[in-house]
Amino acid sequence: MDAETRSYRRYVLFILTLVYVFNFVDRQILVILQEPIKAELGLSDTQLGLLTGFAFALFYVVVGIPIARWADVGNRRNIVSLALVVWSGMTAVSGLAQNYVQLLLARIGVGIGEAGASPPSHSMLSDYYAPEERGAAMSIYSMGLYIGILVGLLLGGWLADKIGWRMAFFAVGLPGILMAVVVRLTLKEPPRGGADMVSDPSVGESFTFKETLSYLWKSKAFRTGSFAAGFCAFAGYSTLTFIPSFLIRSHAMSVSEVGVALGLIIGVSGMIGAISGGYLADKLGKSDIRWYMWVPGLGALISLPFSMLALTLESLNAVLVCIFISNVFMSCYLGPTIAIAHHLVKPSMRATTSAILFFILNIVGLGCGPVVTGMVSDYLAPEYGVESLRYALIFSSLVVLIAVVQYIRSGSALSKHADEGRQADA
Repeated sequence: MDAETRSYRRYVLFILTLVYVFNFVDRQILVILQEPIKAELGLSDTQLGLLTGFAFALFYVVVGIPIARWADVGNRRNIVSLALVVWSGMTAVSGLAQNYVQLLLARIGVGIGEAGASPPSHSMLSDYYAPEERGAAMSIYSMGLYIGILVGLLLGGWLADKIGWRMAFFAVGLPGILMAVVVRLTLKEPPRGGADMVSDPSVGESFTFKETLSYLWKSKAFRTGSFAAGFCAFAGYSTLTFIPSFLIRSHAMSVSEVGVALGLIIGVSGMIGAISGGYLADKLGKSDIRWYMWVPGLGALISLPFSMLALTLESLNAVLVCIFISNVFMSCYLGPTIAIAHHLVKPSMRATTSAILFFILNIVGLGCGPVVTGMVSDYLAPEYGVESLRYALIFSSLVVLIAVVQYIRSGSALSKHADEGRQADA
């Protein structure tokens, strides 16, 4: 590969990662603004969980599948650009909401737009990066999630204090439309299967959604790995949604203080975990492919005791340190999981595969995590008052134990898949 080609694919990775940053800034902005929104609109924790969780996730994943099917046969660059315009515009519109229903509809619009980001982006990156480099590439892309959280929390907390929650939505939404122009004018649509370095007769072949779903569902490695990611996301999205409110209620922090502290803590720790998980999985996976699933599982297991300490210690400084350490290990899972999902399928199945993976991940994680946590908090509130959220988050954190078991099972199935592939080649 010549230097120009290497330089361009790095540029593609940078731009698509930046798009993912916009994705999570616009998604995360609601989290840091939810306390002033709750006060003005008179919302419950369950309603907040629906706004950031199930209602958003339902439309995000359902619309994501037909968009992914489009991406498997159409121009992926154009789809990403159009999606960016839609979700950025709907983020700005969120600032106009006068009641819960209007805000809910605006957030649904954001979810519909964001459904067009990751599946076509994943597919493009798999065509630019060879299988042995994909874990790192997908993890760098996944860093956009944590950079977006960092920017969203820092900027959101500051904007909430300076210009109010309504104008904050406009301030973070409108720049995304300019980014969409950059994507449309500077990225090229890559040939499908271009980086696989093998002669694969299926590269130009088209597969129906039913064929892709059947292909995936026969793979135990994909089934168990995708649900493992879902349970990691359950704990992760519950924490992302309610840890700002927990720190405000239980540790008397202000909105702006939470924005700065959590933005830096979750953003930096998430970037460290995401990039480390991808590179470690690529390195160890060369000798044993099971490490692609063991690295996320081990990370989730190590994160749990630090999550428990963060939710039970009284010292604010100790709580913040534990959140940082927990999130480093918790952030290892996404890149390796995406890389293996793409490893298991044909090149022209990849966007749909990402959509199905994200369907499972987001229904279990984003759809159920925040709303279940909010419901548990509301249920415990009569007895525990503001401390009810502490116990709800402890419950949500324990769910990672299910993820650990599923990642172990996925690793075992992945080893069998690799053995079968070697036998077929022989």
